[in-house]
Amino acid sequence: MLKLLKRPIHALVVAALFVGVPLSPSFAQQDVLPMRVSSTMGSYLAGLAAIDALDARRAASLFMQAAERDWENPVYSSQAFLAYLLAGEISEAATMAQHVVDLNPEDELAHLVLGSVALKQRRYASADQLLSRVPEASLVGIIASVTRAWAKVGEGDMDAANAILSQVGQGGFGEFIIFHRAILADVGGEREAAIDLAREAYELDPLVPRIAEAYIRMLGNAGRFEEAQAVLDAFAEQGVEHPVVDSLREPIANGKRPGLFAGSVQSGAAEMLHGLGTALARDGSIQLGVGFLRLANYLDPEAAIISISLGELLASAGRYDEADAIFEAVPNDSPLRINALVRLAENIDLRGDREAAISRLQNIAVSHPDNQEVQGILGDTLRYAQRWEEAAEAYSEVIDRLDPARPNDWRFYYVRGISYERAKQWERAEADFLKALELRPNHPDVLNYLGYTWVDRGENLEEALKMIEQAVELSPRNGYIVDSLGWAFYKLGRIDEAVEVLEDAVNLLPADPEINDHLGDVYWVAGREREAMFQWRIAIDVDEEGAVTERATPKLLHGLDPSAPIGD
Repeated sequence: MLKLLKRPIHALVVAALFVGVPLSPSFAQQDVLPMRVSSTMGSYLAGLAAIDALDARRAASLFMQAAERDWENPVYSSQAFLAYLLAGEISEAATMAQHVVDLNPEDELAHLVLGSVALKQRRYASADQLLSRVPEASLVGIIASVTRAWAKVGEGDMDAANAILSQVGQGGFGEFIIFHRAILADVGGEREAAIDLAREAYELDPLVPRIAEAYIRMLGNAGRFEEAQAVLDAFAEQGVEHPVVDSLREPIANGKRPGLFAGSVQSGAAEMLHGLGTALARDGSIQLGVGFLRLANYLDPEAAIISISLGELLASAGRYDEADAIFEAVPNDSPLRINALVRLAENIDLRGDREAAISRLQNIAVSHPDNQEVQGILGDTLRYAQRWEEAAEAYSEVIDRLDPARPNDWRFYYVRGISYERAKQWERAEADFLKALELRPNHPDVLNYLGYTWVDRGENLEEALKMIEQAVELSPRNGYIVDSLGWAFYKLGRIDEAVEVLEDAVNLLPADPEINDHLGDVYWVAGREREAMFQWRIAIDVDEEGAVTERATPKLLHGLDPSAPIGD
């Protein structure tokens, strides 16, 4: 089955909980709690619903209502503290953090916020003292330790800073610590040591833009422009683009020092929080990710890259207005300004006005015709709108500027191939899929799309089957790819195998209309007509777009036409 790379839809379920719900008679008769409990608990429960939806300002207000009614309750106060942090209201968060620590001296996140506020205010000894109270064994403890190291840099004690990071590095965070030791050494004035550490971090992971940027800046600031240029060229040869890295090309080419990666203790600590916040959010810890990014933004409010990451995370949670305010605040002279404009357009799309988003993206593309990201996202958005030929044209604008041998550019050929295939320009589509496979021979999505389309067209069936089998081996839990294998068996007349594989596909994706429709067809040919009718009915019930319904409805009345070729 073909999966058209649709943008994921983020569904947020918000419970409506009311303040002051009366107690049930049986509970009220116990006469255990004071009368105000209902409103206090109502505020608390409504706050939980708000914070689950990342409506942090509302959550803070509700939790504070509960906390003010029961000031010694650590649960209400800690939730109010967390909500203020997620809302970016760090002053209020710090106030509540102090109260939380008074109630619960073991609260690690409260200590981290208090220590970070002290670091921001250059009260480095206080920051060290507050952060030293967090045990190193936890994730927050690791962050507190790195922040302590930055406090030591602020005090001018590089030996103590390095000693702290050496201890953290022994806990399995070696690669992470190498990069941050490089930044720390750079801010602390140990420039040669910083370059050596940055080189080590770069060699471990040369495709991470922030590591490449730091290394290039350190080399450039040391006057080692040829080495810096070599890193820039190696980065580009891999097909990786990043506007901040690209912004270093001109100063390096002209022999100008590009400036520090982190210009202060505060911005160095912010970079650590930024990296961990984005990683946590990517792994599903959205609230903690937002909290760390808010703290990073507080420590270094001028860092546009932190603002962009925070805005993207808020937009992914449906907080479009808050994300828009962050994107709009990115300065016009920032290398990331175009990214901010693109994100604003994407938010228009996510709100449901795709045509307006396309219009906005087209305007940005006219103003910045050489920007690969703009053209790529324009192509994606046109493809989501099923404007296939226009999507292919947008992707062609990118492809025409590519080095055709760069392996990381396979995706543009793949998505242009999808667009051509949907526009019924099969020869062009096939050429793009084959080019994508040349660049990425073992990518399961490309193997699946080309193999499935060949099967559906009745072409190269044996080769197509091998491709799909390889795709299933590479991605055995992908229901769409498993469906393709079942459909290939069906087209080849291998009905028993088709039944077995398509049943597996339905188990993986039980609410997909296309897969249920396919299983219905296979059941019918296998003589299991009642089960076929059941699957077609499911396909119609779960179909939201109508295409499968149009195809499956006549089957409910007449079954499959026995004179039609298999698969038609």
